[in-house]
Amino acid sequence: MNKKLTPYSLLLALSLSLPAHATGDHHEHQGEQNHEGQTDTHEEDEHGHGEEENIVRLNKAQMEMAGIRVEALAARPLAEEIEAPGEVQLNAYATSQVTPRIEAQVVARHARLGDRVRKDQKLVTLSSADMAEAQGAALVAYKDWQRVSKLGKQVVSEQRFLEARVAWQQARARLLAYGMTAEQVKQLVRDTRIDSADGSFALLSPQDGTVIRDDFIVGQMAEPGDLLFEITDESSIWVEARVNPDVMSQVTPGAKARILAANHWVEGKVVQIHHAMDETTRTMGVRLEIPNPGDHLHPGQFVTTRIQVGTSAQSAISLPTNAVLRSPDGDWQVFVEKAPGEFEPVEVELVRQLPGIAVIEGLPEGTPVVVQGAFFVQSELAKSGFAVHNH
Repeated sequence: MNKKLTPYSLLLALSLSLPAHATGDHHEHQGEQNHEGQTDTHEEDEHGHGEEENIVRLNKAQMEMAGIRVEALAARPLAEEIEAPGEVQLNAYATSQVTPRIEAQVVARHARLGDRVRKDQKLVTLSSADMAEAQGAALVAYKDWQRVSKLGKQVVSEQRFLEARVAWQQARARLLAYGMTAEQVKQLVRDTRIDSADGSFALLSPQDGTVIRDDFIVGQMAEPGDLLFEITDESSIWVEARVNPDVMSQVTPGAKARILAANHWVEGKVVQIHHAMDETTRTMGVRLEIPNPGDHLHPGQFVTTRIQVGTSAQSAISLPTNAVLRSPDGDWQVFVEKAPGEFEPVEVELVRQLPGIAVIEGLPEGTPVVVQGAFFVQSELAKSGFAVHNH
């Protein structure tokens, strides 16, 4: 017996007979990508990397801030070095002290601690009764000599001529000995003011450099030899290395040297070797000269020094120790620059470690590798959430 279909049952039967793509179910599959499709819903991470991409991209500002440096791998003879503790010191050959030569009162200050000063720049003005007397005597002697020299030996006796000249020379020498410069003496005798011999005079900077000491106050009395200013050129600095006497025969002046300070290696050279043993440490002193651009090294700072004493007959591909890092899975890796500002971690084999140097294998010569700032690059890679397994 045929059952009569109602309108509702007829509509239900028709919907069940339609293919799935004709119903609203197709929305669940929208955006799926087949092998030839044009749509991809795989999202990139916040750094713009794909799911399988192990590349760190840094802009120029980031690279400069992190101090990232890239060099091409090259096989080099391995340097043989000795390691010794060291202490940063002032370069005494580039340092000057400014002191008064006579008792004087500080009248005015013209430079302060930390100031960069130029040679012959005014540092401090002093006033002295002894200088006032010397200035007055010099003015009298100079005027007398001017008058006698104009008259000439034809008018005045030879003895008078000689006395006037010697008196002026002695008066000038006294001013120089008291601390005035030759140019200041010239200005004094050319000045027509009556009160020019007031005892005031200025001490000038003997060199270009930075003021590192200025232990005085305006108004104080300064004795001869009191240190008012100490000025040094900080572009280079000394490091005093304490070396075991047993290896001193291998150290020569002019040898290459380097120091480790604040996780950075700075290249320098041996400039002097002491010939007396330190009674306390029983070591020999070796003085290194180290460039100090940016004033990163300061007297009293302790550093590690390495002094080259020879080279190996064999060559190998080597990098600074800080350029070879452990990957998350425990393997050694370096960062290769694939394009400007793009760095990819690549596993290498650590063959040998020397003081500050890692000998590696696994990459050809000429490969551009991060030799400074690798830890920063690794940190940026870790932020992106990649686990590196680049076998």
